[in-house]
Amino acid sequence: MKRPLAPLFLYLALSGLAFAESDPKRATNTVVLDETGVKNLRIETVEVEETDFEATIFSLGRIEAIPSKIAAVSSRIPGRIIELKVSPGDTVKLGDEVAKIESRQPGDPPPVIPLKAPIAGLVTHVDARLGDPIDPEKAMLEITDLSEVYAVARVPEHQAGRMKPGTVAHIKVAALPNEKFEGELLRFGTSADKASGTIDAIFRLPNTGGQLRADMRAEFSIVMSKRSNVVSVPRAALQGEASNRFVYVKDFDLTNAFVKTPVTVGEINDRFVEITNGLLPADEVVTRGAYSLSFAGASSVSLKEALDAAHGHEHAADGGELTPEKKAEMAAKQGGDTHGHEESGEASSRWMYATGVLFVLLLLAIFTKKGRADDDSDTPAATPNKKEAH
Repeated sequence: MKRPLAPLFLYLALSGLAFAESDPKRATNTVVLDETGVKNLRIETVEVEETDFEATIFSLGRIEAIPSKIAAVSSRIPGRIIELKVSPGDTVKLGDEVAKIESRQPGDPPPVIPLKAPIAGLVTHVDARLGDPIDPEKAMLEITDLSEVYAVARVPEHQAGRMKPGTVAHIKVAALPNEKFEGELLRFGTSADKASGTIDAIFRLPNTGGQLRADMRAEFSIVMSKRSNVVSVPRAALQGEASNRFVYVKDFDLTNAFVKTPVTVGEINDRFVEITNGLLPADEVVTRGAYSLSFAGASSVSLKEALDAAHGHEHAADGGELTPEKKAEMAAKQGGDTHGHEESGEASSRWMYATGVLFVLLLLAIFTKKGRADDDSDTPAATPNKKEAH
């Protein structure tokens, strides 16, 4: 019989909480913030899921206009420009009037013909000025339809052999860092570059917003293969060096608490990181603000305070449950400290008493010595010998 998911997740959460509270490292690895801290760090989290994971290769390239979508505007008769209605960068519709030409044919006034846009698009080039003479052989301006463009990637030749028409690429453009595009491989270039050992891979790319322009630089993450049911997290969640990778996981029990969790990493693509050990589906990992959490410990709420507030009873300093044994140990330690202070005070009193006695004895010795000296000075001189007197 299939086990219900909700009780299973609840069991995992309670088990994880019990384990965390018994883990002496929890206080070191847990950052607890107040509401202001969460707001200032702009913390965002995502739930860990088993998804399709793409293996990709990286390439650089550029955006190009599709040649069949570029049109030139010219006059059918010789004359001169008497009105120019567009400039480079203007957007025109099919049939819009872009200029007026005064014919060289005689007349009073001379005949004037309008020039209209042959396609809808962006005016990308104007090679004329008001009053310039115009001949049928010379193009006056250029209009480019950018509703769809080519994204051309320079792919190493040995990688190109693994790609087929229809291969998907995730494309980022340096001029539009907040936009993401997806293209489909159409074909390869007609020749390879001998110096770099690369060949052009041409992707067809929709440009519905009209933001892409020819010659923009682009970065390509070309999907080479895909695997299902892979536990992965966004790249922004992964922190630490290659030998010490970790993520911050939202605590199941405490509000605004995040646990630093070591993880083992598998493959990495342009958007996600495969996690082979350390996380379970339904864990919530921090994406935005993950790097800042490493420096938030000094100003955060202590784990003990957070657990006391959440559970309504006192916890140990490391966040663990305050068992009777721990309470007895803390009481014994406090009692030992008090006894030590009492002994220290008693020893200090004894020292003061001994110092006083020694000082009195010293004074007595001084006065005794002085008294003897005075007695010696008061004794009369010796009587002369009678024989000597006669």
